[in-house]
Amino acid sequence: MTKHTTPQWQPISQLPLLAQHIDGMLEAASVQHELLQQARPRPYVLDDYTVSRVKEVFTTQQGDLWLFDEQLERWKALPLTVAQRQEVERLSRQMQELHTVIAAILELAKELEQGTIERQLAKSDFELGMEVLRHPDLLRRNKRRPV
Repeated sequence: MTKHTTPQWQPISQLPLLAQHIDGMLEAASVQHELLQQARPRPYVLDDYTVSRVKEVFTTQQGDLWLFDEQLERWKALPLTVAQRQEVERLSRQMQELHTVIAAILELAKELEQGTIERQLAKSDFELGMEVLRHPDLLRRNKRRPV
């Protein structure tokens, strides 16, 4: 959704539904971030499509986060019960974390796209050899260990 479309703001009775949604988005983003971090030392295990899809999905999600932020701000302005106010504050903290995690995912995806399997296969033998000479740890890291 873009900022040009008028959102349908929700009543406070929808707090549990929004909480479930925000918590789920943060959990999914955290899992994705962890998976991408595992690929960081070996970006060639990823292909262009996968990295592109991660960037597309999380760029879209990042663009929609303002809706959740605004909904929470609107609820903060209401007379809330103590429990409701605590939950809205908790969700605001969750949203701050979600902004951070998504930004980290997008930054990591940008880094990983430089070393995907397609990028590696497109290099000449000379280029690959020069990389190994510049980074001898690549040989040590990629040597197969005897079984």
